[in-house]
Amino acid sequence: QLQLVESGGGLVQPGGSLKLSCTASGGTLDYYVIGWFRQAPGKSREGVSCISNDSGSTNSADSVKGRFTISRDNAKNTVYLQMNSLKPEDTAQYYCAAGIICHPWGPSRVHGQGYWGKGTPVTVSS
Repeated sequence: QLQLVESGGGLVQPGGSLKLSCTASGGTLDYYVIGWFRQAPGKSREGVSCISNDSGSTNSADSVKGRFTISRDNAKNTVYLQMNSLKPEDTAQYYCAAGIICHPWGPSRVHGQGYWGKGTPVTVSS
């Protein structure tokens, strides 16, 4: 079955950048709508950015528009999230998910469906 592994998280100062990766095994990512989600301590999981499996169109939450960019490299079976101009409020565990819904306002998860990675932590602090 499809397995997803996130990487690239870490500690960065406000205004800095990180690039997250989501690499799939056991399946081909280009068959799926892919989304990045995040969850901060004490908060619910929220959609960040997503990319379609057909047109390659992308959508992001208003909170990250202009700062985060999602992209896909089908040859590497990998999806990326380039995060620039990071803010302390971006601090969260970031998750990659396949088989989600990509709305104009960002991704949403379908409970009981889809494939999820274990997440990678991002901490933005001075």
